[in-house]
Amino acid sequence: MAEVKSASSANKAANSKTKNSNGFWVNVGIVALCIIVGQLIYHFVLGDVNNFTDGAAKHTPKPGNWKGNMYLGGFIVPLLMAGFMVMLAFVIERAIAILKAKGSTNGGELVRKVQYHLANRNIDAAIAECDKQKGSVGNVMRAGLLKYKEMANNTQLSTDEKLLSIQKEVEEASALEVPMLEKNLVFLSTLASAATLLGLIGTVIGMIKSFSAMSSAGAPDATALAAGISEALYNTALGITTSFFAIIFYNFYTTIIDGINYNIDESGFTLTQSFAVNHK
Repeated sequence: MAEVKSASSANKAANSKTKNSNGFWVNVGIVALCIIVGQLIYHFVLGDVNNFTDGAAKHTPKPGNWKGNMYLGGFIVPLLMAGFMVMLAFVIERAIAILKAKGSTNGGELVRKVQYHLANRNIDAAIAECDKQKGSVGNVMRAGLLKYKEMANNTQLSTDEKLLSIQKEVEEASALEVPMLEKNLVFLSTLASAATLLGLIGTVIGMIKSFSAMSSAGAPDATALAAGISEALYNTALGITTSFFAIIFYNFYTTIIDGINYNIDESGFTLTQSFAVNHK
């Protein structure tokens, strides 16, 4: 029996490591793709000769042409565009993952249904409810209920040992589900601060170039200075926009995940308390 449990735990751990390894390379691929797309947009869309009055020289954007002005923002611009696309990619990826984790019904409602079935000693009906829910709470409760059913028929262990076994099974199931909920949120939390800082770096570099050009030209040119500052501020605008959406979605997803985690904790408490009452 102990060997079977050990093999099962080893298989779960191996599967988790495989998923994490695959997920790492997928994430690397997404970031690399966004960087490539950002460079392509910068050079072939923003850097199109039709955006400039001097054509291939690309020094003077046409009046009111924001693409040309953004192009003059420098090499930071494609990195900021890549950052925005990375943020967007992981916002969509987390939305799909969290929507799946929530399941077809509310986790709190599932816990109440399971409580009802366990109070009537109908474990199979409780397991069926978990299968219908198809979310993280349902997965954890299903694992706990299978162990619950096994312990209900066990005549060798004491009640305390049975409760400990159920609790351990719930904890193991939770250890597999919770990390998957929080996976890739680090990209949003990092971009929330890094994008603004990167945008400011681009702005500072642009302004240094503008003032340097002004000083070497001799007489100050207010129009040229204003144009240079305008170009530099595109970096700030891109960085702040990326940070804004990253912060909003990070907090939004974190709030949903906290609710799911609460229901998972509640499910473990429900199973142990129900077993303690119904199988003394």
